[in-house]
Amino acid sequence: MMESSDNRIRLRLQRQSFQLAVDANLPAQGITAIFGASGSGKTSLLRCVAGLERACDGLVRIGGQNWQDEHVFLPTWRRPLGYVFQEASLFQHLSVEGNLNFGLRRSNRQLSGRAQLEHAIELLGIGHLLKRGVQALSGGERQRVAIASALTLQPRLLLLDEPLAALDAAKRHEILPWLERLRDEVRIPMLYVTHALDEVVRLADHLLILENGKLSDSGPLAQTLSRSAAGAASGDDLGALLHAKVEEFDTAWHLMRVGFPGGSLWVKDKPMPVGAPVRVRVLARDVSLAIEPASLSSIQNLVAVTVLEIRPDAHPSQCLVRLSCGEASPTSVLWARITTRAAHILQLKAGSQAWAQVKAAALVGA
Repeated sequence: MMESSDNRIRLRLQRQSFQLAVDANLPAQGITAIFGASGSGKTSLLRCVAGLERACDGLVRIGGQNWQDEHVFLPTWRRPLGYVFQEASLFQHLSVEGNLNFGLRRSNRQLSGRAQLEHAIELLGIGHLLKRGVQALSGGERQRVAIASALTLQPRLLLLDEPLAALDAAKRHEILPWLERLRDEVRIPMLYVTHALDEVVRLADHLLILENGKLSDSGPLAQTLSRSAAGAASGDDLGALLHAKVEEFDTAWHLMRVGFPGGSLWVKDKPMPVGAPVRVRVLARDVSLAIEPASLSSIQNLVAVTVLEIRPDAHPSQCLVRLSCGEASPTSVLWARITTRAAHILQLKAGSQAWAQVKAAALVGA
C-alpha cells in the first residue's frame, strides 16, 4: 500500500485493448512526465484526472482535496485545473488579449487572477502579442497563449497533453525554453504527456512510464531513467541523465567541465556561471568500457564505474551494461552498449570495476 499524499492518483479504467491501472503519488510542484508509446494510456490517464472520463475504481487527490473517491466525483468544471491540448484551444474571433480575459472571467478570484494573468504574460513572453489576432500567431505562439490562458484559472494542477506534438522541430525548440521557465517559476504540479524522450529529459522532474495501460515504473527522473532499459529509453535513445554543476571552463578549447556525484565530463561550453546546475544526457551508444584507463586516446572523458548489471540487448551480439559512477553513487548511473563478445573478453559481471569512456555528452537543460 502506498503512503498517503496530498497529490495522489489511483485509477482503473477498462479500454478495448488494455486496462488502465495507475497508482502514483505526485510531487507538490514541477513537471511529472507521463511517457510511453502511442496507445499506452497516457491521454486516458489525463482525461480521468480532469474528470472527462470516470474510472470505475478511482482516487484523484490534488492539494489534499479529493476530486474523486468512493463517495465523490467532481465534474470537470468544479476541478481547479488547467488543460492544454495538442492543438491550442483558442477563440478564433478574439484577439490574444480577448482570449486571456475570457479565461479571467471564468476565474472565481478575478482580483488575484488579474495578477496571475500579468505574471503569466511576462512568464511566457507574450506581451507583444496581446493585440494580435489568434489566426496571425505561429504554432508556438498559440501554445504559449493557451498555457497563459490555463494559468489565469489559478489551477492547482496543470495538464499538458503533448503540447508540442503539432509543432515542427524549429517551433518545438522555440517553445522549450518557455516551458523550462514555466517549470521553474510556477509553484503547482504539472502532468505532461509526451512520447518524445528529448522533452522528458529536458523538462521533467518526475517520470511515470506507461506500458499497455500499466504503470511500469515511476519516480524522480534521473533515477527512473537509470533503471529503465525497456520502457522510457530503448534503442538508440537508451541513455542516462546526470544532474551536474558547472565546475570550470577551458576557454582555449571552448569546453567546460561539469561535475556530478562520482565524476565529471568535459562538454561544449555555454555562457553560464560556475556553479550553475545543468542536465547532461549520455547515450549508451556513446559509452565504451575498459579495464584500465587509456594513456593516449581521443576520448577525453573517463569515469571510474562499477558494473551494476548486464542485460541482453535486442540483438544477441550486443548487451547493455548499467554502471554506477564513483563510489556506487545511486544518483549517477550510466549505460553502455557493447558487444557480448567484448563483455566476455573483459570478464565483466556485477561488481566489476571498470572505466567508462564517454565519447559524447550533451547539455539538455538546467
